[in-house]
Amino acid sequence: MLITIVLISIILAISTAVMLISTLLAKKTIADREKSSPFECGFDPKGSARMPFSLRFFLIAIIFLIFNVEITLLLPLTTIITFTNVKTWTVTGLFFLLVLLLGLYHEWAQGALEWSE
Repeated sequence: MLITIVLISIILAISTAVMLISTLLAKKTIADREKSSPFECGFDPKGSARMPFSLRFFLIAIIFLIFNVEITLLLPLTTIITFTNVKTWTVTGLFFLLVLLLGLYHEWAQGALEWSE
């Protein structure tokens, strides 16, 4: 019991000392207007809230998120295949990949991935 109290005291003393040292040695700068204002996707936060913006940016962001989710679903498939039926998981994985690639091709054919008009 005594050892636990001593260890907790030492841990608290060391962490308090480290926090005090970092506070004293931290570089203190004066924030200017540009650094203190939030940056919101290239829009001026002090301007009008009704400013039109391109929906293509958000469409490409959504497609990026979809393909990130695809990667997180397909990567564990390699370890699952060793424990289960190989044919079933191969067909499932290829079907999933095919649906996503067909969706990407459709977006590409419609011109939704073109950044400039």
